[in-house]
Amino acid sequence: MFKRIGLFILTNILVITTIGIVLSVLGVGNYMTANGGIDLVTLLAFSAVVGFTGSLFSLAISRWMAKMMMGVQVLKPEDNLSPIERDLVERVHRLARTAGMRVMPEVGIYRSPEVNAFATGPSKNRSLVAVSTGLLEEMDEDAIDGVLAHEIAHIVNGDMVTMTLLQGIVNTFVVFLARIAAWAVSRFVREELAGVVHFIAILVFQILFSILGSLVVFAFSRYREYHADRGGADFAGKDKMIHALRSLQNYTQRTRDDDTSLATLKINSKRKRSIFSTHPDLQDRIARLEQR
Repeated sequence: MFKRIGLFILTNILVITTIGIVLSVLGVGNYMTANGGIDLVTLLAFSAVVGFTGSLFSLAISRWMAKMMMGVQVLKPEDNLSPIERDLVERVHRLARTAGMRVMPEVGIYRSPEVNAFATGPSKNRSLVAVSTGLLEEMDEDAIDGVLAHEIAHIVNGDMVTMTLLQGIVNTFVVFLARIAAWAVSRFVREELAGVVHFIAILVFQILFSILGSLVVFAFSRYREYHADRGGADFAGKDKMIHALRSLQNYTQRTRDDDTSLATLKINSKRKRSIFSTHPDLQDRIARLEQR
């Protein structure tokens, strides 16, 4: 688990560090004053540019990246689809119309023994719902409806956009606070070493603050799963949504979490519940739906 979390945090740090270095080399956002102090307004603007650039770019290419990373085969209604494939497309579109969507999401299948599904895309009008071959082979029709309704709820709720904005805000404060802390540390060393110490301290503090910031991102990820479960219950029916979650409990160990960047998008996760979990415990999700 910690290897995957570390990879997630490291990737985020590399993105904001790379963008920060590029902007600094280009002379954008020079926040140091002539007397060696910090212009906080300029630094905040610089931090926001760095923090949101990576997040917004990731959102823009999210659907394309998901297809490439997972090997998703997009199913087009006009193609010569098998009965199973055509039924899947029709189910997704039916649930999407029930949810009030006017532009139907793309529907895809990726080959994997895991029993899982995910939704992604930069907007409601450019979204994708993909399911694993393992899910189609193992789950009954009611459970599949519950899973698909959950993914449609993610799209309707705008969860990808909200997650992107949250990550952008977290990144902004990571960059902002890391540079203030690094500047403070560099004041305690000799002037000829200040530049090197300042640069190294930025990297150290970005790692520390990114770990703390990830707790906020993971907490929101858990919240949006509860919210999508409620939406799935509204679109497919409460009984189907509960049945889908109960069915997923039987296949938790077949879930792939190695593709960390997509793990937060899926309906199921095999990670044990902790402050670093992207998903709540399935039994807890079931209990909350039963109490509605």
